[in-house]
Amino acid sequence: MPLNLTEKILTDHLVDADKLPAAGELIKIKIDEAFTQDATGTMAMLQLEAMGVKRVKPLSVNFVDHSMLQSGFRNPDDHQYLKSVAAKLGIIFSPPGTGICHFTNMENFVSPGMTGIGADSHTVNAGGAGAIFMGAGGYDVALAMATGMYTIPTPQVVKVNLTGQLKNNCMAMDVILKMLEIVGVKGGKGIIFEYAGPGVATLSLTERATVTNMGAEMGATTSIFPSDERTKEFLESRGRGKDYKELSADADATYERVIDVNLSDIEPLLAIYPSPGNVETVAAHAGADVHQVCVGSCTNSSYENIATFAETLKGKRVAVDTLLYPGSRSVAIQLADAGYFSMLYQSGVRIMENSCGACIGQGGSPPSKGLSLRTFNRNFPKRSGTDDAEVHLCSPLVAAAAALTGKVTV
Repeated sequence: MPLNLTEKILTDHLVDADKLPAAGELIKIKIDEAFTQDATGTMAMLQLEAMGVKRVKPLSVNFVDHSMLQSGFRNPDDHQYLKSVAAKLGIIFSPPGTGICHFTNMENFVSPGMTGIGADSHTVNAGGAGAIFMGAGGYDVALAMATGMYTIPTPQVVKVNLTGQLKNNCMAMDVILKMLEIVGVKGGKGIIFEYAGPGVATLSLTERATVTNMGAEMGATTSIFPSDERTKEFLESRGRGKDYKELSADADATYERVIDVNLSDIEPLLAIYPSPGNVETVAAHAGADVHQVCVGSCTNSSYENIATFAETLKGKRVAVDTLLYPGSRSVAIQLADAGYFSMLYQSGVRIMENSCGACIGQGGSPPSKGLSLRTFNRNFPKRSGTDDAEVHLCSPLVAAAAALTGKVTV
């Protein structure tokens, strides 16, 4: 019987069963990796210790990337605790400054065909590398670390058939904003979106991760791309070529339904405050005053994204407060080695820590009644730290244009 990619991976990880039941019925799967970040990890580790666990079973990681402002003892004390419990229980510890959990995880640990859960909704980022990773609560992650297993309802699988190729003024962020326009913020509940079609090959792995990352905003269980030459290219660039294997759906695989997206038809898009689901064209808001620009977050902080942003600013000065958050230390080193940091500093950009930062309201708040354009994944009210400010979500190219002009610019 032909299987789609999701069915192949889930079937391969089933515990006490040899085939998937109908959608909605519970399945228990083997988990290859479980991780936390520091905002959720402290409680999860306390729960793990309360269970009496001596050693975690799957690959497990504690990332520090959220509560980075060390203005008092609380955050550094939490980080010390996470480091100590990681050493005791066999968990890898990623210290402050190493990078944003989802991006750093994909760089170092994710490989095609894996399953994983993380105590953060954007764990789904890993789907760009051909893996099934899901966000979960801290207690669920602690249980997975203790047992190596996780129970979920069997998801529906929806195929997203990509054709064509993005225009020069569009990026992967526009692809996921188009999906949000089609599906909405609740339309993905109980669904795994499986991307396929000839358009897939036109997207790099980090572009694919941008798309899967914001699948969380559709309410999806997760999203996934096939593993192909672009996946291999990324893994080899990280010295992990041995982790590559080709994975895709069978030719006659079936799906709950199919969504067709022609990449060639996509225009630059914005998610308008106060929801990622309020998607409109950039052209419809051209000329609006912008007071701040933020680039990065787990959604758009790859070398490719930031280099594109920097090239657009080359030789020019930003007109508004512009903050940059690289996805990882390795990305920051690449940018420095390529001369992009010098270029960005000369343009007046503020280069921040390799962290979530402004995306979660940890610094980087916009001015009162201001409009901030951000390459992030969420623009909920008050999330920015300024109650009466507005945040629109966009691609790094749209962010660069706004940084230079102080306006929403086509």
